[in-house]
Amino acid sequence: MSSEGRAVPRRESPWGITGDNHPEPKPHRCNDRVEDVIQACFEGNPFKTVPGPFKLFWKCMHSKPGQEPTDPFFYLDLEPLHPQNPNKPH
Repeated sequence: MSSEGRAVPRRESPWGITGDNHPEPKPHRCNDRVEDVIQACFEGNPFKTVPGPFKLFWKCMHSKPGQEPTDPFFYLDLEPLHPQNPNKPH
């Protein structure tokens, strides 16, 4: 499941959630990578578990949209996003 398919929870405020002129928030394209880093913090010795997921998060943050790393996650049971090739038929 990619981050694009998950809904982002909205918080209620004293002013309420306004109408149609405010689009629904979308998770950042590297959200799953940062979740993998956070999970790595709780999987034993962080000095050994965090560097791998953090490198992929760093690559994701510095990549252009659509060119995110496709390496598997270290601790999350998610499939990494595969970039869509516009020249390839579906």
